[in-house]
Amino acid sequence: MTKSSEWIDIENKYYAQTVRRQPVVIVRGEGTRVWDADGKEYLDFVAGWAVDNLGHCHPAVTQAITEQAATLVQTSNQFYTVPQLELAQLLIDNSCLDRVFFGNSGAEANEGALKLARRYGKQNRDGAYEVITAYNSFHGRTMGTLAATGQPHYQEAFTPLLPGFVHVDFDDVEAIMNATTDRTAAVFLEPVQGEGGVNIPADDYLQRVREWCDRQGLLLMLDEVQTGLGRLGSLFGYQEYGVEPDVMTLAKGLGYGVPIGAFLSKDYCMALVPGDHGSTFGGNPLATAAAHAGTKFLIDNDIMAHVKAMEKHLLARLGEVKSRFSFVTDVRGKGLLTAMEFEGDISGQVLTNANEAGLLLNGVKPNTVRFMPPLNVTPEEIDQGVERLEQALGKI
Repeated sequence: MTKSSEWIDIENKYYAQTVRRQPVVIVRGEGTRVWDADGKEYLDFVAGWAVDNLGHCHPAVTQAITEQAATLVQTSNQFYTVPQLELAQLLIDNSCLDRVFFGNSGAEANEGALKLARRYGKQNRDGAYEVITAYNSFHGRTMGTLAATGQPHYQEAFTPLLPGFVHVDFDDVEAIMNATTDRTAAVFLEPVQGEGGVNIPADDYLQRVREWCDRQGLLLMLDEVQTGLGRLGSLFGYQEYGVEPDVMTLAKGLGYGVPIGAFLSKDYCMALVPGDHGSTFGGNPLATAAAHAGTKFLIDNDIMAHVKAMEKHLLARLGEVKSRFSFVTDVRGKGLLTAMEFEGDISGQVLTNANEAGLLLNGVKPNTVRFMPPLNVTPEEIDQGVERLEQALGKI
């Protein structure tokens, strides 16, 4: 059997060195647990960066993939396919939106939404093309979504950036008001900033932004790539804040491990027409069959109610950890998107120690780690994960 160290040597030799990997070679997963090439078991509280919403190899998703792989994997969007339309109907019937387009990733979904905003601005706001986004946001790594992202360290190596984006402080409605001009077509926000450190806005923030967009005739677009599909405790994050977006993007958890992205819009602002947008692989039968099966299971079994219960349990247990370690300065979260912040830049050491203890976490900032377990994680798995976290922190 090939050891983890041997696989890592192969990666070092052949793979583009663009990712800061943890030295864990995962070869198998089941539910909330994974095993590495050396047979070691871990609790996976990264879940594919909030992708594996039902854990690894969930039976409903695995069955759908297996059956679809034996039936039809790919055709082009020149033709109709049934799984794509079944998923479209499921998402629209359970959201406030009217139309959906499928791509392959969150960045693609966001690119499509940004194209929609520009087309809408041309048609309805005298050629307005600018989009207001927030500092500490993350919208993707393509050239368009990179420009939309409000984190300079992602952008500095790739300037000049695509023009048309204005960044303001998150959770600051007045900043959006002050940044709005005749060139503004849309405001594009995450309900909760995930990559930015699990930054949670005031309860009325999105409602006030919605009111401003309505008064100014702007599109309110929500990036729910990370917050959608139950992560915050509702099927979609906007439902937690009592607003309806004009446009919403999805990915990550939508595929339950299979690559897929989507942007959805209200009828009145679906400005794109035939020839404006397309995708070879977007909405292929395999991906949409998996997404349909997982999302239907999520809805039929009210996994969102379980997320609400596990939110309280996880935050309570992490609060206990905070009280025992003086260098833990903050614990925050909504649903099962949670962060722990430290006094110093020690997240790298925390990750290393957690790996040794059998717990996989995500270092979202030099002083912050993030917890994104599967939405069906059990109280017992949370308790065990917290025990392993304490082992890791005890070595700091």
